Amino acid sequence: MEVGKQFSKKALEDFRLIDAAVSGLDEQAYADLMKRYKKPVYHMILKMVRNVDDAEDLTIEAFAKAFKNLHKFKKDFTFSTWLFRIATNNTIDFIRKRRLDTMSLNTSFTDDNGEAVTIDVQDKNLNPQDETIKAQKIELVHMFVDKLPAKYQRLVKLRYFDELSYDEIAQELGAPLGTVKAQLHRARELMYDLVKNKKEHI
Repeated sequence: MEVGKQFSKKALEDFRLIDAAVSGLDEQAYADLMKRYKKPVYHMILKMVRNVDDAEDLTIEAFAKAFKNLHKFKKDFTFSTWLFRIATNNTIDFIRKRRLDTMSLNTSFTDDNGEAVTIDVQDKNLNPQDETIKAQKIELVHMFVDKLPAKYQRLVKLRYFDELSYDEIAQELGAPLGTVKAQLHRARELMYDLVKNKKEHI
């Protein structure tokens, strides 16, 4: 395959980094790939979910999935195309699951005046596909959570496994919201580092 005629200089450099990472010869290659694409992946996801905290979580998941499957990457197209597809699909799954979580069930009754009253019931039952998606995400985070300092582990479990909001976590721990946000931000930075050092941790 005459890659030089098909791909840009940046794409060819990506291929070199991927080869170095997969071969185990250069652990820094993971960090270099993440450095190149962390911001564009984050901004793309942020446009989809419009929530900074969710976008940061989903960016970690996207890189974790990509690095876990890096050995399967084929040079038929650019790394950025492949990475963005993983990130997009993962984010769509997240959005779809959230919509399912809050989907209104068509439950109604007639009040004393004969008017139909609709009750919104939160649908907590995930279908098998959504259960699989959730299990995959939990598996990804499990790879990293035990490597985190103890004080961050409970925070991460509440956020990722129990899927609590920041406000709910603050209530659960009896901690100020600002402290929870700061510590979760630090936990995410540590998880990014673990993703970059993928070969040792996954």
